[in-house]
Amino acid sequence: MMKNLSLSILALATILSFGCQEEKTFDASGAFEADETIISAEAAGVLKVFKLEEGQTLQAGEQIGYVDTVQLYLRKLQLEAQITALTGRKPNISLQLAALNEQLKTAEREQTRVSNLVKADAATPKQLDDATAQVDLIKAQIQAQKSTLNISTQGISNDASPMEVQIAQLNDQLGKSQIINPMAGTVLTKYAEQNEMTAPGKPLYKIADLSNIILRVYISGNQLSQVKLGQKVTVHTDSGDGGFDKTEGTISWINDKAEFTPKTIQTKDERANMVYAIKVDVPNEGKFKIGMYGEINFQ
Repeated sequence: MMKNLSLSILALATILSFGCQEEKTFDASGAFEADETIISAEAAGVLKVFKLEEGQTLQAGEQIGYVDTVQLYLRKLQLEAQITALTGRKPNISLQLAALNEQLKTAEREQTRVSNLVKADAATPKQLDDATAQVDLIKAQIQAQKSTLNISTQGISNDASPMEVQIAQLNDQLGKSQIINPMAGTVLTKYAEQNEMTAPGKPLYKIADLSNIILRVYISGNQLSQVKLGQKVTVHTDSGDGGFDKTEGTISWINDKAEFTPKTIQTKDERANMVYAIKVDVPNEGKFKIGMYGEINFQ
C-alpha cells in the first residue's frame, strides 16, 4: 500500500512538473525597445533657456528653450529701417499728376466751349482744332509722366526686394532658434545644458514615445509560416514574484531576411542559429521599460 502511494505521489509530481514546464514554454523571446528620435539644434549660439530633464514627458509643439537671437533680431531691425528709408523715396504719383490733371480739365472745358461756338458760327474750325490739339498734348504729357513715375516706383521696389528676402531668411532663423519639441514622448537622454554653445546639427536630447513600446523577438524559419502582420500575440513579462504578467500585442513588422541569433542568447550553439526578427507593438502604461526581456506565445 505504501509503495503504491509513493508511486502515485511520484507520478503526480511528474505531471505537475511537466505542466509547469509547458506553462513556461514560449514561442519566442527578446527585449523591449522604442523608436528613438534624436532632436538636434537648428541654430548656432548660446542656449539661453533649455528647460529639460531626463525622464520628463513632453508634448508635441511644446517650447522647451531657445538659442540667443539678439544679433539676428538687430540685423532684422537694420534691414527694416533700410526698407523704410528706401520706400520713402517712392514718388506720390497722384500728387505729381494733380497739376496736369487740372490743366486737362481746363483744356477739355475750352474744347467744349469752342465746339459750341463753331456750331453757332461764332468760331472757326481752326480754333476747335487748336483746342483739341491742346487736350491731346496734355493727355500725352500725363501718360509720359505716369510712365516715368511708375518706372521709378518699380525700381525702388526692386531695390527693396532683396532686403525683404533677407528679412524672410532672418525670420526663418529666428524661428529655428526656438527649440520646439516635435513629438510627444519621454526624454531618454539629455546631451546639452543651458548656457552651453550649440550649433546646427548638434544633438540636444533623445526622445521616444513609450506609450506604445516595441518587443523585438526572434523566431526560427519553421515558425515563419505561423506569423503574419497584424496578428495578435500574448506577451509575457516577469511579474517579480516568480510568475508572469500577460499582455496582448500585435505583430507590426517581420524581417524577410534571416540573421544570426543575437549574442544576448546564452549558449554559443543557439547564437549560431539563423533566425528572423519580428516586432510586436505592445501598449504601455509605464510597466514596460527599454531593455526589459519579454516572451511571446502565438494566439
